[in-house]
Amino acid sequence: MIAGNILAGLPAAAQAAEQFETLLARPGLRIERIVSRGQASSPGFWYQQADAEWVLLVSGEARLRFEDETESRRLVAGDWLFIAPQRRHRVESTAADVDSVWLAVHHAAA
Repeated sequence: MIAGNILAGLPAAAQAAEQFETLLARPGLRIERIVSRGQASSPGFWYQQADAEWVLLVSGEARLRFEDETESRRLVAGDWLFIAPQRRHRVESTAADVDSVWLAVHHAAA
């Protein structure tokens, strides 16, 4: 059995870069924990992934922007969304004073 706690073992202090931890990987599936504190995508950078992604913001706060939308989306703890394959998006901001913990489920497009 594989088990854990998504909020255990968080960094004690802010890190220079987001922390990525793969929790489970199988063919066509990857589940990861991402910990952000004040990080954002680099100016002009857009994620454009071949796989679909379902993401849940477990704690903290963030702003996510999709290239095809005029405004960024504010996310708070408990908010989730589905990102279709190839949909360009970026992290505009994450809370600077608390950890923003994400649960990201990457899976092959059906």
